[in-house]
Amino acid sequence: MYVRLSKEDEDKHQIESESIQNQKSLLTNYAVDHGWDIYAIYCDEDYSGADSLRPDFNRMLAAAKAKKFQIILCKSQSRFTRDMELVEKYIHGLFPIWGIRFIAVADNADTEVKGNKKARQINGLVNEWYLEDLSENVRMVFDLKRREGQYIGGFPIYGYQKDPANKNHIIIDPEAAEVVRQIFQWSLEGHGKQNIAHMLNGQGVPSPSKYKAERGWTCNHPTKNDYGLWNKTTIWRILHNEMYTGTMVQGRRKKVSYKSKVLIDVPEDQWYRVEGTHEPIIDRETFDAVQRNLALHTKTDGSGEVHLLSGMVKCMDCGSTMSKVTNCKQGRPRVSYLRCKLYADSGKAKLCSRHSIRLDKLEELVSDRIRYYVQTYYKLEPLDIQPKRDARREALEQERKSLTAQMEKRSQALKTLYLDKVSGILTDGQFTELNQSFLEEKSHLEQRLAKIDSELADQEKPQQQDDLMERAKELLKLETVPRELVVALVDQIEIGERNPDTGEQQVRITWKF
Repeated sequence: MYVRLSKEDEDKHQIESESIQNQKSLLTNYAVDHGWDIYAIYCDEDYSGADSLRPDFNRMLAAAKAKKFQIILCKSQSRFTRDMELVEKYIHGLFPIWGIRFIAVADNADTEVKGNKKARQINGLVNEWYLEDLSENVRMVFDLKRREGQYIGGFPIYGYQKDPANKNHIIIDPEAAEVVRQIFQWSLEGHGKQNIAHMLNGQGVPSPSKYKAERGWTCNHPTKNDYGLWNKTTIWRILHNEMYTGTMVQGRRKKVSYKSKVLIDVPEDQWYRVEGTHEPIIDRETFDAVQRNLALHTKTDGSGEVHLLSGMVKCMDCGSTMSKVTNCKQGRPRVSYLRCKLYADSGKAKLCSRHSIRLDKLEELVSDRIRYYVQTYYKLEPLDIQPKRDARREALEQERKSLTAQMEKRSQALKTLYLDKVSGILTDGQFTELNQSFLEEKSHLEQRLAKIDSELADQEKPQQQDDLMERAKELLKLETVPRELVVALVDQIEIGERNPDTGEQQVRITWKF
């Protein structure tokens, strides 16, 4: 006997659904009435009729092939399968070879009855059409939710968690979000993906999959090892994920068809993008700056960091990127140069000239120009300096305000409850029961308020504007020019060939302003 129930039909409050019990009862009575011995009952719950990987379904087929029994008994052909290919493969193909008789009680389908094949084939087509229509309806519902910016994934991306009050909304997970912010900051500072992964592993920060496992969150992609280490691929995905800006991005991949689990990539212009659906972890300016930085296709020099101008310097004559080389002669300090990549790669053909320039001199030249422009044209105003928005603190303060209001309502309710008892509206028993309920709720609220107050007390106080202004003035001196500022201001730098007679060398900087 084979029984099956899809997840959509399941009663969540029962260990074994009523439908499964009814199927077993029906088939058992049918077998007894016909004087048949029951070899085994195979049962698959939470599985679609189109799923060919059902565990008990496949165990039954293996036993059928081994000729452990003579009859397969189902309530209906759709319980066995809704896939027409499986109907033809097994019911009309292999079962006769294996000596297996197939009976679907509700459909009056019996492979031993002649002239019954067409009815089974029609049933198979109807079941497959049902699957196709169901798949299309589900897809339409999901697409509608995607267009509305509702989150329909099983697990949110690292840094977020599902809102307990709304499964289609995501909220910030404070601990993981702080790691995401650190990753973006390190990227802005010029650290490569591999180096960022190395730093996180060095600090003992669990990878996203390990983080989920530690919290008992079921995950479709368990950790491949017990260490849960970060790698450059994970860092790359985080740095490129626009969802951290508060924009919901879904529909990047889709199934080939309703009968296949194979996923294919969807063109970017067909993705569902809805802005402002959830609280951002990374502001748009930071995200865009990181994307510009990553677009430079920079490479590290082995230390895990890129140099200040990496990816921006071109040969003035052939347009090739200038590559970095370092002289490491014994007894002499290390000196790095940039030279034309086409010259270096063309060997004896020498398709271009060297265009060599010392990297430290060029970095200083560019830094001096940036300092000049910033100090000459940028005037710092108080309105430009605002304390950094602390999303976590704001959320805690908002929750504290809400809980305080609820506490006041509970206190008022207790007074009203007592007056009702005195007035005889409530009996002593009713008063005692309701009073106990209100006191328990009040106790929970007080505990949560105490926890919020403790967390707020542990956090640093917001920095005042005067302190921020002084700090900003110090930073604007640009004693060290950060790479993120160079990326924001410089489009490209072109290096000419050095004049062998005068020693002069042309450097052309194209700015973004």
